[in-house]
Amino acid sequence: MNIKTLKPVVFSTSQFNYYRNNVFQQNQLLKAMQTTIDPKELRRIVGLKTVADVYRTLDKLAIRKEYHEALARNEVTLDSIVSGIKNIADTSGKDATKLKAYQVLLRSIGLDKYEDQEDTGKSWEEVLVKITEKEEDDRKESNGNEIVDAQYEVNIPVPPDEETKRREVDRELAKQLYEG
Repeated sequence: MNIKTLKPVVFSTSQFNYYRNNVFQQNQLLKAMQTTIDPKELRRIVGLKTVADVYRTLDKLAIRKEYHEALARNEVTLDSIVSGIKNIADTSGKDATKLKAYQVLLRSIGLDKYEDQEDTGKSWEEVLVKITEKEEDDRKESNGNEIVDAQYEVNIPVPPDEETKRREVDRELAKQLYEG
């Protein structure tokens, strides 16, 4: 079985970059390696801080590839995971340990959370309009009234006489320059 699309394997979250899931940088590194193998040049191209980060990212790539190959060798597929979870749900005995193991496997291939992607395919304008409408509805519910557009009265200050005379002189000068 040949796996072409490898998912990241990241368990820990940390404030430090070395445990971070940097799939984008891993993909950039793979593309950059088509042109050069110099670690200093790779660091510059990918935008990593140190050469050690380049080696760390390469290690993540190697571990990710090896992990997915091990899953394939042991015939662990999404079908086997789903059928295992279904069997545990059907029997509902004391299979908490097995269920936890299946959860770990799902987490390891990046499927620990299911997020509904209902806004997929919409433009950013449509999403923004939808969010704005929702916020307006929330404000209406919280106030119990409809939103009234505030009307402001703007009082334009009267410019001093000196400024009015200076502008008039400037207008006359501009007329002479452009008509002249």
